[in-house]
Amino acid sequence: MGATKTKTIQKSKRLKDLEDFAYKKQKEKYPSFPYPTRPIYKDNTANGLTRCVIDSITFFGFQAERINSMGRPVNTEKETALGSVGGVKWIKGTSTKGTADISATIKGRAVKIEIKCKATKDNYQSQDQKNYQKEIEKAGGIYLIVRDYESFYNWYKDFVRNER
Repeated sequence: MGATKTKTIQKSKRLKDLEDFAYKKQKEKYPSFPYPTRPIYKDNTANGLTRCVIDSITFFGFQAERINSMGRPVNTEKETALGSVGGVKWIKGTSTKGTADISATIKGRAVKIEIKCKATKDNYQSQDQKNYQKEIEKAGGIYLIVRDYESFYNWYKDFVRNER
């Protein structure tokens, strides 16, 4: 049998800095806990990138939350004399079509963030997302598409420095 190769992903300096900062915050929050675990951040999945963005915003005292817009499953299974009939049906969510993945308030400004991870196939906006972006920007909000943590970090640093 041949040896299996594992693909090593080089972590960016910004992700390492985020891990260091999260570790420091954890130690401050739980000073008497003797064995804190070091947080691990990755931006090569949509969930990982979303976590990086939300944690970065909240660590510095601003507000951010993930928006779940996929609806919910409902069990339609019923017992009959012949056994179980039915299954699971999805009910449409009540959020606005095309809503962003993250809703945040940074320095008093509404910021909507769409996660489009470079490493996934789903890295383009749908027409509903483009329409949502236009509505947000028309209302004076900020709409941002994030494809990796490095670009988010650069935007965030500039925004916080320049926003009054």
